[in-house]
Amino acid sequence: MKTLFATIILAGFFSCQYHNPAFKSVSVEAYERIIADSSVVRLDVRTAKEFAEGHIPNAVNIDVLQPNFIKKALATIPRNRTIAVNCRSGKRSKTAADLLAKKGYKVVELDSGFKGWITDGNYIVK
Repeated sequence: MKTLFATIILAGFFSCQYHNPAFKSVSVEAYERIIADSSVVRLDVRTAKEFAEGHIPNAVNIDVLQPNFIKKALATIPRNRTIAVNCRSGKRSKTAADLLAKKGYKVVELDSGFKGWITDGNYIVK
């Protein structure tokens, strides 16, 4: 019984599902439902070059790797709206989501990134 309990605890530590109480990481399906609400701001935090190669329709592009990311986000995105963040694979969007949540935004993040969006066959624009 102790071995089973220890295994369950260790599995929780090594789970690939990211958890941060400041924001919510969601699947492609959940992200689709969330962004169906026109009041949700779609934020793509990839580089301008990546964004130009294709992005989720109606997304705003602010590169999280730029030193002025927070300043630009604060000037661009109203705080009273939910922010749906994506990047290429889900790594940079988690960073951006954490930064935005710390500034008081309600944030959801596409766990599998733009790659997951495309893999699921969703529409993109260039």
